[in-house]
Amino acid sequence: MNQFKILSTSIASLFLIQLGLAQTPRLTKDPKLNEEIWQTGILHRPLPLDTVLSLENLGWKKKVLQRYHPKGITDFKNWRQQGVGKIFLDKQQAQSNQGSIKLQVPTVRNEWAPGAPADGDYANYGGASAVFEVGGENWEKYNRIVFRIYPDCEGGRNIHLNLHYYNDGKQKIPDEYYREGTHEINLVNREWNTCYLEIGDLPRDKITRIAFGVPGFGKDRTTGDSLNFFIDGIELQEIEQPERMLGWQPVPNRIIYSSSGYDQQGLKTALLSDDSEKAKVFKLLHASDGTVAYKGKVKTDKTSIGSYQVLDFSAFSTPGQYILNVDNNRTEPFRIGANIWENSVWRVLNFIFCERCGHPVSEKHGSCHADIGATHEGLRLAYNGGWHDAGDLSQQSLQTGDVVYALLEMANKVKDENHALYLRLLEEAEWGLDFVLKTRLGKGYRASSVGIVIWTDGLIGNMDDMKARVHDSPFDNFLFSAYEAYGAMSVGRDPALAEKLRKVAIEDFDFAFAKWKETGYDHFPIFWEHSYNTSESQFMATASWAASLLYKLTKDPKYAQHAVDFMEEVLLSQRKTPLADADGLKGFFYRDKQQNVVVHANHQSREQVYVQALVALAEGQPGHSRQKAWRESLQSYGDYLTKIMKYTAPYGMAPAGVYHIDEAKDSLSFNRQHLFAGAKAKDDYVDQLKQGVHLDKEYYLKRFPVWFSFRGNAAIHLSHGKAATIVGKFLKNEDLLQIGREQLYWTVGKNPFGQSLIYGEGANFAQQYCPLPGEMVGEMPVGIQTRYNEDVPYWPQANNATYKEVWMTTAGKWLSLTAEF
Repeated sequence: MNQFKILSTSIASLFLIQLGLAQTPRLTKDPKLNEEIWQTGILHRPLPLDTVLSLENLGWKKKVLQRYHPKGITDFKNWRQQGVGKIFLDKQQAQSNQGSIKLQVPTVRNEWAPGAPADGDYANYGGASAVFEVGGENWEKYNRIVFRIYPDCEGGRNIHLNLHYYNDGKQKIPDEYYREGTHEINLVNREWNTCYLEIGDLPRDKITRIAFGVPGFGKDRTTGDSLNFFIDGIELQEIEQPERMLGWQPVPNRIIYSSSGYDQQGLKTALLSDDSEKAKVFKLLHASDGTVAYKGKVKTDKTSIGSYQVLDFSAFSTPGQYILNVDNNRTEPFRIGANIWENSVWRVLNFIFCERCGHPVSEKHGSCHADIGATHEGLRLAYNGGWHDAGDLSQQSLQTGDVVYALLEMANKVKDENHALYLRLLEEAEWGLDFVLKTRLGKGYRASSVGIVIWTDGLIGNMDDMKARVHDSPFDNFLFSAYEAYGAMSVGRDPALAEKLRKVAIEDFDFAFAKWKETGYDHFPIFWEHSYNTSESQFMATASWAASLLYKLTKDPKYAQHAVDFMEEVLLSQRKTPLADADGLKGFFYRDKQQNVVVHANHQSREQVYVQALVALAEGQPGHSRQKAWRESLQSYGDYLTKIMKYTAPYGMAPAGVYHIDEAKDSLSFNRQHLFAGAKAKDDYVDQLKQGVHLDKEYYLKRFPVWFSFRGNAAIHLSHGKAATIVGKFLKNEDLLQIGREQLYWTVGKNPFGQSLIYGEGANFAQQYCPLPGEMVGEMPVGIQTRYNEDVPYWPQANNATYKEVWMTTAGKWLSLTAEF
């Protein structure tokens, strides 16, 4: 009888467990995403890719007006092999009678690519291409190239092939920085992938050749000895309604909106281009049944970047799912309500998990890079852990620290409202914290970075064992001490870890302080480090912020004094007298107290640290005699951000900021800020300024940064959004909070291209440059760029670094800003 009772109880328990799984607890309000998250074991394997609302899938709906097959392209004798691989004519796998071009590329060779450094830093094994000589044809009649690719790659998890195109007409392609002319296509292994690239805004008046190729990136745990691709069905097309890739005006009749939704608080706007059909009324429809929830008048808004039709539904705040309708133009459903960024947080967290280094990620890669080492005083450290940097597999310790801080911010935000998300964020942060602790080598030294663009074999003692850099950097240690102090206050469920983080936060601050007293601010040894462009004023702001966090953690008054002392140097670098422009702009920061060069970011950005440090002081030392000065500094900076927003209206993207005409003459700071700048960079600097807004005799405002090789502004405008929100909360200023919201809206579709820049989030998201980790839900790129010296947005479908390269920094900035809302 007892056995029967035990058996009955077990069956009943199993039934209840199954019932519970069938009625899975809410992780997010989206039922489909909720189920997908549970199926991953709560993000312990990647979320599935859903391409229904991707740009590539939606593009197939466009009507084809005419087609053209380039002369001789189906004849194998017109193709040639280039590089280390081989090409063949294959008729077995072919989809056409003429046969397919087969390209075979070795995954590993016993030497690096020609010209690569001997130590393998940022090197691959060399690539191979199948090249077709076009002969200088004019392709301007056509705006899309279509092709089919069948990858047959043994053990291939993350498969891609590059399309290269060359133009020798009015505008040469590739460009000086090789950012134009290459398109990476992410593929599904062992099936025919029908692909296209829209080329309507690309130079194509004299196409000399096209090529399909791929570098040898080494072997993951499952990868075979070669990559095989079959290429077929190449044709040019003219299509209706091609995408606009350049400029502020979107495609006619496309509603530009935040495809993730709108915060219940604040302004809610969408827009249409000036050349759209003129409408008088728009409707907000219930997504469930199409009934009208709100009606509004379409207004015309003339701004510094053009004229637009604006749909303003700020007066409506009832939570729910809605669709915007203007005549026959509709959006996809989106949310209005609180916590509208919850879905994106899960998706971006998925991206971060997929980028883990040293940890096997199902469907992505095995445990990796144990043979990458750092050496110090006779000891060797396996430099794997944390997260890979980007679409390559490089490692940056400081970037892992940045992302850890963002994960902890978001974990603390959702702790009481979504406990499952809190626990998963904390788990991921603890993975990063382990790497932060692991890379400490004693006495202020730390393994800091390495350039990895291959899967290594994991065996120690052969050619692919790259060496990580080791530095004793006071800036790094100040910033790490801040992250460690914040971590100590955030990981209470692991008292031992919290105790260790408290100890090392104190140690790293002391190491940094001692080194700074010895060498001063100027200690940035190599431009590959993401801290290389740090200014002296930003250095001091970081030290002040770290000291404030240590004061909060330890209550030791010496840190309170350090925080005040470092901030005194920062305040000397802030512009206090107005420029001679119409708004009298002031409040921005210079690189140092000489006030010759304004602080800018053109790739990595930590510009929010100025206000983080000021607010930490104001809140941490409320009775201090300098309280008025800190508040005035925050007010001045907030006014500056508010005033410059008109230069990108009606979009809401935060401009890059103010520049001085002579900044390029300061070679030291110029070379610190602009990596791989070309021979004409200083002339181009002036040209780029003149494409912006002329404020007065000496100053210009740039909507996008001055930049050269490295382009993409997501980290920059998200940092500005973070700064605006921090100041807005402190000053209780709704205009500043709205600036923060607008950076999020821009990212998920309220931009001229109507694209979400988070893969799988919202609508109309495009493939991104992720050659080694492969396409991931939640991946985010470096950001929208400009073309050449122009100051207007440029976002071609062509998929290349750096602008479309997936980047952990952007993911961290996204979590950090959404944590404010």
